[in-house]
Formats: sequence, C-alpha cells, structure tokens
Amino acid sequence: MSDVLAVADHREGEPRDGSYRLITAGRELVAETGGTLHLVVVGGDADRLAEDLARAGVDRIHTLRHEQAFNHDLYVEAIEAVVADVEPQFVLAPNSVNGMDYAPAVATALDWPIVTDAIDIAYDGSLTATREMYGSKVQTDVRVSEPVAVVTIRDSEWEPTEDAGDPTITPIETAEAESLGSRVLDIEDTGAGDLDIAEAEFIVSVGRGIEEEENLELIERLAETTGATLAASRPIVDNGWLPSNRQVGQSGKTVEPDVYIAIGISGAVQHLAGMKQADTIIAINTDPDAPIFEVADYGINGDLFDVVPALIEEFGGTPP
Repeated sequence: MSDVLAVADHREGEPRDGSYRLITAGRELVAETGGTLHLVVVGGDADRLAEDLARAGVDRIHTLRHEQAFNHDLYVEAIEAVVADVEPQFVLAPNSVNGMDYAPAVATALDWPIVTDAIDIAYDGSLTATREMYGSKVQTDVRVSEPVAVVTIRDSEWEPTEDAGDPTITPIETAEAESLGSRVLDIEDTGAGDLDIAEAEFIVSVGRGIEEEENLELIERLAETTGATLAASRPIVDNGWLPSNRQVGQSGKTVEPDVYIAIGISGAVQHLAGMKQADTIIAINTDPDAPIFEVADYGINGDLFDVVPALIEEFGGTPP
C-alpha cells in the first residue's frame, strides 16, 4: 500500500488546469512513497478527458462516463470503487468547490483522516501536510498518524505537468447510475457566473484605494481599453460594488494570468494567496511600504487617479 490516487477536476467537459497540477503533486508524493500514481476521472466524456490528462508519471487512469454535471454521490461511489480495487495509501483531491464537496464524504466512507487545503505534502514513513492558518499569517505542519489519508491540495502551489505520458485507461466497475441517491435535473445560472476570472490571461484588479463606487468607472475603462478582465479584492465585493465571482484571494478565486495589475490593493496575505502565481505582477499604490510591492515585478508608487488615466491614454483609450 504505497500508491496514490488523484481525482481529476473538470468543468463542462473540459479538464481544469488544477488537474495537471494535481498530477504534479501526485508524482512528487509517489516518488517518496515508492508507489504508482493513479488518476480517476468521473463524469462527462471520461474517456476523452482521460486522453487529455494522459501525462507522464500517471500509471493508470480510471474512468466513469456519466452526465456532464457534477454529482456528489457519483464521485463518492466511484472513488470508493477505485480505492477498493487498487488500495492506494493516499487520495489527493483538489481544494476546489467540487473537491471540498466530496472529499470529506469519501474520508468518512473510508474511515480515513482528512487534511484540507494543503500547500505542501511530504512523506518519510508518515504523511506531513503543510497548511496556512490565521489568514495565511502562519504555516503549520500537520503530521498524519494513520498510514492512510485523504488530502485536498491548493493546486496553485504546484506547477502543471505538461509532458505527455501513456497510462493504462481502465473503466470503473461500479453500480449503475440509476442506483444513486441523487441525480442532477438542471443547472441554474444565479446571475453571478458571467465569467470565470480563473481562466483570464490578463487581469486588472482593484482594491479599497478606489475610495468610492463611482470611481470604478476609471478601472473599468482601463480594463476595456487593454482587453483585460476586471477583478477585485475582498473589500470591493463586501461593499457590493462588484459581484463575488470577481473576487481574487483566499476567500475568492485563485488566478494565474500572464499579467495582473493590482490597483489600490495593499497586498494582504489573503489577497496574495489568490494571485501570487501570476507571471507578471504590476502594482499601483500610494504607500511605498505596501506588501503588494514585495511580490510585484513592477511597481508604481503613485496615485491611481493620476496613473490609471495616463495608462488608458497610453493604450489608446480615453479616460472617463
């Protein structure tokens, strides 16, 4: 019992970037346990998804084709079936909305301990998972006393595995979908899901330095002029100035764009946790000691009401 089972994450039929990062985490762990890496794909066109997720280091992919929509019961049943088949030592799941839905139920069904939101994992005869606490101000190591565990990981802490592999693809032998305790009848858009900022390549993000809601028009004009996606820190969302699906940070979305412009954002650890993996970070802030400058590749110590109009004009737009 030294194998690792990782659970792929997909949305609307397409694998999410976190799945490739989960593979990296699994590869690192099996290098320490001496086992093999298994991947499970549940729902949708699982066989096609398996082909997309066939990456180096994955030895076997287990697939269960079903409806596109996420189904809690289906995931729990499928994962239990694979665990019974291959007897892994650890189950890795994404610390995503879906992952945090089924992972506790899987741990309960298996009677295994669970560690959530790990930013690092290591094995030296027992598993140690590193987590952040107190609003990401403190890191703590959680040592699992049991030989097995379910772990959800913050996938932004690992690089995606890009090199192709040739794993064996095996269908999951489990009960028919009709025997499940639930099924998805419909998906309703609540109005906040107009976009997924996690998929954006260029983000302009605004914080409390904007001062008033009516001043958002300036940032919106910059985003429109540059073709960027508009996002925000938590205070903007808490004030109701932008919807929650625009929030970047520990309690919002984790983003990894090519360019991230932080405007009037101080850089609290909760916000940095959601954007520090951006390829290029540009910060605009009046406070020269703002924490955002510690992670920024380029910093402008100035008033956003002077800097942003100049940027809009530079990119060929007209300030409001």
